[in-house]
Amino acid sequence: MNPVLRALVDGNGGLVTRRAAAQVLPRWVLEDASRSGRLLRLLPGVYVDAALADGEKSTPPLARVAPVLARRAAVAYTGGRGALSHLTALDVWKLRRQLPGEPVHLNVPNGAGLRSGPYLVVHHRRSFAPQPPHTLMRDGEPVTRLDQTLVDAWPLLPQVDRPATLIRAVNDRLTTPPRVAAALATVPKLADRAALRGLLDRLAAGCRSPLEIWGYDHVFVGPGMPAFQRQVRVRLGGRVVYLDLFAEVELVDIELDGATAHADPREREIDLRRDALLAARGVLVVRFTHRRLLYEPDEVRRETLSILATRRSQNFVVAPGAVRRPSIT
Repeated sequence: MNPVLRALVDGNGGLVTRRAAAQVLPRWVLEDASRSGRLLRLLPGVYVDAALADGEKSTPPLARVAPVLARRAAVAYTGGRGALSHLTALDVWKLRRQLPGEPVHLNVPNGAGLRSGPYLVVHHRRSFAPQPPHTLMRDGEPVTRLDQTLVDAWPLLPQVDRPATLIRAVNDRLTTPPRVAAALATVPKLADRAALRGLLDRLAAGCRSPLEIWGYDHVFVGPGMPAFQRQVRVRLGGRVVYLDLFAEVELVDIELDGATAHADPREREIDLRRDALLAARGVLVVRFTHRRLLYEPDEVRRETLSILATRRSQNFVVAPGAVRRPSIT
């Protein structure tokens, strides 16, 4: 390979564009390297060192290189006019790794003149611009902002992956339900929009896991159930804990233990210390397992109502002008 071209390729992590090569070399040098097989054309005007590609030649070139290199090639193809989006942006945000065979997604403005191709989907957006607030840089890659990414990717995700992806984004404090809801409002015809809206409502209510959402929808609802506070922040000693479902009047904390809860004895010990500290403040901790919530919802509901009724009758003495009860603050 021409030494100047080799330096360009190596200096850019194995990637070179026709535009960059044309600034220092005659056009034929790049074409010769491509014809001889030393460079592989990934996209129009974008080439990669052929040694970095593998797989059958019948496979789309963009699918023959590592995902990071494929994303860099797609961004180079836009010439600064686009950003990674949809499932690809979710990968960059580290919320869900793209599966083999899934194409690279790009958002570009209308009129950008860029086309989709094998292993590449180009989304033309009327109001999109390749700069903030529409995009930002993450790990050196331009991506759509997270709230818009979650909405755009929703209909493309397998249904089993949808709730966990959004829940993780909220739990990791990368975004908030209101911000995602605002992005959703700009896409009135999104496929399966009602399911996303429902999930956002439950996250806004304080649910932070699929198990809590199940409880919200099927167990801790109906006549006699209080308006539980969800994810109540409490400082215990030198650390902060969050109560899954807190009945403030009865001072009852209902904890929903996931399917893998307490697999580690150390975690169980931590929970026991936490429950003891809450008990010292007058808070009764009631734990329900994943299995019971899913397979015995009616019994869990009855037990919860009985516990709440007992707490109301035992822990509160109503005197003229006052209600005496402990505080968790």
